[in-house]
Amino acid sequence: MSTNDSVEATTPAPHEESRGWGIAAVTVVSLAAVFVVLWGISQHASMVMPAFLALNLVIAAQPLQKLLERAGLPRWGGMIIVLLVLYLILAALVGMLVWAVWIAAEEIPQYQDKFTELYEQSIEFLGTFGVSQDQITSTLSGIDPQAIMGTVQNVAGQLSSAGGMLTVLVIALTFLVFDIPGIARRRGHIARQRPRLVDSLTSFSDGIKSYWIVSTVFGVIVAVMDVVALLILGVPLALVWGVLAFATNYIPNIGFVLGLVPPALFALLTGGPVDAIWVVVVYCVINLVMQSFVQPKFTGDAVGLTPTVTFLSLVFWSSIAGALGAILAVPLTLAVKAFLVDADPRMRWFSTFLTTPDAEAKRGRRRAAQMAAAEPTTEITAPITAPGPDREEQPAD
Repeated sequence: MSTNDSVEATTPAPHEESRGWGIAAVTVVSLAAVFVVLWGISQHASMVMPAFLALNLVIAAQPLQKLLERAGLPRWGGMIIVLLVLYLILAALVGMLVWAVWIAAEEIPQYQDKFTELYEQSIEFLGTFGVSQDQITSTLSGIDPQAIMGTVQNVAGQLSSAGGMLTVLVIALTFLVFDIPGIARRRGHIARQRPRLVDSLTSFSDGIKSYWIVSTVFGVIVAVMDVVALLILGVPLALVWGVLAFATNYIPNIGFVLGLVPPALFALLTGGPVDAIWVVVVYCVINLVMQSFVQPKFTGDAVGLTPTVTFLSLVFWSSIAGALGAILAVPLTLAVKAFLVDADPRMRWFSTFLTTPDAEAKRGRRRAAQMAAAEPTTEITAPITAPGPDREEQPAD
C-alpha cells in the first residue's frame, strides 16, 4: 500500500462525523456541571460553608498537633487537646460577637435622636445646592433613621438562626479532628497514583495555615490599634468597633470599609465632622499599612493570589454563600485552584492568571526544601512510591 493510500484510509470522509465530543459539547457540559454544583452550594450553604470552615480550622491547627506529638504525647491525646483548643477559640469568638451585638443593641437607641437630627441637617445641606427639598426627600425616602437604628437591635434577635450553622461547625470539627489519621493514610494511597494531586493539596494546606493564622494575628493587632485610637478620640462603643474590626479583617478588600463606617458615623454624631475625619484618617493609615504592606509579606508566599482574583472571589463567593462565603472567599478559591488547576498539568497555564508572578517560583523552592528535608527516608519509601504504569508524570517546576 502506498503512502497516499494510507493517508486516504485514515482521513475521514467529509460526511463522516469525528469521533469523541467536540469542544463545544465539552464546554456546554462543563458549564452545566459548574452551574449545578454552584446551585447546590447556594441551596445548602448553611451546611456546606460551616463544614468547610471546620476543615479550615482543623488544617490551621495541624502545627499544634504535630508539636504535641513531638513532645511525646500520644496521638489520641494530641487530638483531644487540639479539639478542646478549637472549641475554646470558637466559644471565645462567638461570645465576643454576641457581647458586641448585645452592647450595641442596648446603647445605640440612645443616639437615635442625634441620628435623626443629622439626617434632617443632611437634607437641608443638600437643598442649598439648588435641589428642591421634595426631590431630596423622595430620593432619600428609603433611608429611615428609625429603621437603620433598629437594624442592629434586630440582629440580636436573629442570632438564633445561626445556631444551626454553629451546630454543623461543631460536629464537623469533632469528626475531622479524629479522622486525621485516616486522612493521612488516604493521602499515602493517593500519592502512589496521583502525586501531582497530593502536591496541590499540600500547597492548599500550606496556604490555609498561612491565611488563617496570619489573618488572625493581624486582625488582633489592627483591632487593638483601632480601639486605642477610638478611645483617644472619645468615640463611644470603642470596644464594640474593635470587635467589628477584628471580624471584618477576614473579609478581603472591603472588610476595612465595613469596619470603618459605624465608628465614623458615631464620631460624626458625638463629635462632629472633625472627629469623623480623624477616625477615617486613622483607620486608613492603620489598615493601609498593616493590610497592604505588612500582612501580604507573610501570606503572599503560601497564598499568592493576585489582588484582582481576591476581589473577584469575594464578590463571587459572597453572592453564592452570603456572609460566610465572603469570609471564606480566599480559602474557597484556593480549594478550586488546588483541585482544578494545580492537580492537572494541562491547566498549569491558567495558574498564571490567578497567582502573582513569583508565586510558582516560591512554591517550587518550598517543595524542594520539603523534599530535601525528607531525603533521609527516601530509601525506605522508594519501593512504595515508585512510579507505575498508571502513575501520572509530574513535570519539573
